[in-house]
Amino acid sequence: MKKYTAKNYRRLGLRRTDSPKDPTARRNYPPGIHGPKGHKRLTQYGSQMAEKQKAKVIYNILERQLKKYYNKAIKQKGDTGIILGQLIEMRLDNVIYRSGLAKTRPQARQLVSHGFFFVNNKKVNIPSYQVAVKDEITIRPNKLKTKIIEEIKKNLEKHVCPTWIYLEPKMLTVKILEKPKAEEMDQRFSTRLIVEFYSR
Repeated sequence: MKKYTAKNYRRLGLRRTDSPKDPTARRNYPPGIHGPKGHKRLTQYGSQMAEKQKAKVIYNILERQLKKYYNKAIKQKGDTGIILGQLIEMRLDNVIYRSGLAKTRPQARQLVSHGFFFVNNKKVNIPSYQVAVKDEITIRPNKLKTKIIEEIKKNLEKHVCPTWIYLEPKMLTVKILEKPKAEEMDQRFSTRLIVEFYSR
């Protein structure tokens, strides 16, 4: 899986973490010798491309994966942009992150890949696995006492789940109540512009 660097985040105007020591926070402008004022305004095509790149960086997905989600979205009835966002949001690694069972999306991806979770009592170790409404996600019993899960438990008191996800804090069970609404998706990029890019 592609690893996105601080430069990737800075180029797109994104912060990688909330830490003030993160280089994307200290230098919140695109990289390059011209500094914060040396970059031109984007064209319409450039803006669409930038939104696509933001989605890939935020969710740590590849071009072929994003295009696959778009192709699925256009085959369904409804707002293609919202459906595209829902498909990305309902990846298993993202659900683990959104539920608070991982501090970051990369950590969520790692936990899923290492077989920490059951979906409907079946082991799933594919980060891109698409969860569905009414699915139940649990931590495998032999992983509950690991150091990383113990650390995550301590941070759950401060975590607020989006309304489409329910987390039972004692059993660490996640339930998918509904599909995410547009306002509950990541607001740092526009799915509408991504749809416009692919439909050119």
